[in-house]
Amino acid sequence: MLVELGSFALILSFGLSVLAAAMASLGRLRRSPVLAGAGAGALLASTMAVAVAFGVLIWAFVVSDFSVSNVALNSHTDKPLLYKVSGAWGNHEGSLLLWCLVMTAFGGALALARGLPFGLKTSAVAVQSGLSAMFIAFAAFTSNPFVRLNPAPVQGQSLNPLLQDPALAIHPPLLYLGYVGFSVCFSLAVAALIEKRVDPAWGRWVRPWALASWVFLTVGIALGSFWAYYELGWGGWWFWDPVENASFMPWLAGAALLHSAIVTERRGALAGWTVFLAISAFTFSMLGAFLVRSGVLTSVHAFAVDPERGLMLLAILALAAGGALALFALRAPTLKSSATFAPISREAMLVLNNLFLTAAAATVMLGTLYPLLLKGLTGATISVGEPYFHAVFSPLMAVACVLLPMGPLMAWKRGDLTGAVQRLRFAALIAVVAAIGGYLLFDPKKALAAFGIGLGAWLIFGALFEVLERTRAFKAPLAETARRARGLPLGAWGMALAHAGLGVFILGAVVETSFKVEQGRALAIGDQLQAGPWQVTLEEVKIVEGPNYLAEQGRLRVSPVQGRAAEKTVTSERRFFPAGGGKTTTEVGLDFRGLDDVYVVMGERTRTDAGEPAWFVRLHYNPWARLIFLGPALMALGGAVSLLDRRLRIGATGTRRRKPEAKA
Repeated sequence: MLVELGSFALILSFGLSVLAAAMASLGRLRRSPVLAGAGAGALLASTMAVAVAFGVLIWAFVVSDFSVSNVALNSHTDKPLLYKVSGAWGNHEGSLLLWCLVMTAFGGALALARGLPFGLKTSAVAVQSGLSAMFIAFAAFTSNPFVRLNPAPVQGQSLNPLLQDPALAIHPPLLYLGYVGFSVCFSLAVAALIEKRVDPAWGRWVRPWALASWVFLTVGIALGSFWAYYELGWGGWWFWDPVENASFMPWLAGAALLHSAIVTERRGALAGWTVFLAISAFTFSMLGAFLVRSGVLTSVHAFAVDPERGLMLLAILALAAGGALALFALRAPTLKSSATFAPISREAMLVLNNLFLTAAAATVMLGTLYPLLLKGLTGATISVGEPYFHAVFSPLMAVACVLLPMGPLMAWKRGDLTGAVQRLRFAALIAVVAAIGGYLLFDPKKALAAFGIGLGAWLIFGALFEVLERTRAFKAPLAETARRARGLPLGAWGMALAHAGLGVFILGAVVETSFKVEQGRALAIGDQLQAGPWQVTLEEVKIVEGPNYLAEQGRLRVSPVQGRAAEKTVTSERRFFPAGGGKTTTEVGLDFRGLDDVYVVMGERTRTDAGEPAWFVRLHYNPWARLIFLGPALMALGGAVSLLDRRLRIGATGTRRRKPEAKA
């Protein structure tokens, strides 16, 4: 009976979303606060209905109700409780319900936001309700997670063992908070086009939503990358997989949106550009949903769904994005701004930044979609992988990163390039020294890697010297510097932290990618394997029993080839899951050595030439791999710090509105 309640709540939420869209639209047309309030209330009620449905689905997984098809296909009585709960969103139907929950929750937050003009808020609620209605209809009528089985099986098929991991338990909710959060930016953009109001105040209203979504998406992507790094056992952290790219495209568009919204808020310029990016960010999110759920991709990250449902998702994408872009084209002539700025100014730097970020997103989209389009049109198969993205994407991002530290030191309207460069001269000197050091110490044959090291240092110290310049450090008495530091807006601290985090990530990615070492061979007990400055010795292999698996566990001693570094012991496992088809997974042994990782993978059992039992072992030395995941953490922290700035609070009403021509 409880399952039927969940199905009823899902259908009810669809009706409430349709009602919310109708009431809000009617309230906007009649300028009726009563009707507009009814629309907002209906959207809040829809949120509660979806929450009830999602709670029922989780309960069905927790109690192993195998009369529900979704539970029978994705759960098992022996599965730990954490993975029973996460199994609710570890499949197409459940994850789509999570998508609907996040979308209606963001809509509810929009309905409760204070300070927005009546017309803009009511139109945005109507658009958000319409989006929610489309996705809830897709979930309720084509992908209902509450479909019954009769007769019910005694046991379920379990969740994919690769997804039975703590990082993957929380990765989808965080990713969806970013993906779907951009729907509010989309709704505000469409509402602004309807109201013919894209001004500095609108730029301030859209920024916190974009920033919150970007922060969640950053954490979600980083967590998924870390899972792929330590769970899949291939030794890498990014494969340019189409599903990885599906989350990266809205991240790039969101980053461009944040920078563009600053110009719109401060100067009233780039209004059309900001609206277009707000529409694009969520369009990329919907495109990612289509790629993952349409069945056009084969990936460990993708849901296997039939093409018919993929066509319905494509229809939603075409209706939502196509309608918004058509309205944008219609309103484009009205989005011109009277604000002017010189070619050398903060606005110009942000425009260049946006151009390169948007071009980078376009290259990722081309590399992701071109093989699919070619196969669909001609049947030919082509692979677009790492060489393409390194040759096309990396140069664009490199130029954007070179320009990034100079923007905050430029004045609005008319800047001084020479002055900005002079204030960053020490950062430039450190970057050059870092590049030369990388060239000489690592490998003179890898000049591009040395440039990447210098670029990372340029971003880190550029952010540092920006803060020092703002606080007048070393130029004013210590008490004055401290006073300025305390008075520096949280948004400025957050921006510097995010830019520095990007530099940290680049350092880690460049060094790990360029100078990692990998070795592998069969080891008998007592044999050794060396990679770079580290070696491992296979000490013991035994059988261990987990809650729902059996594992062959190898214990390996990690020791330095030279020097006196402490020896450590790591374990690597091959796990066999009897439920769900008897799948086998690999558990990596990780030894953290400062910024470096010693990465050990034990493979299948074999025999030596002498007939002794042996196991194939791969050893990776991944220098500075810690920075790859520390960088995004700092970027997300910077975004979170910026969100605490009262000027960016959603619904803040006490912020003085600047005139378009005012200086920051």
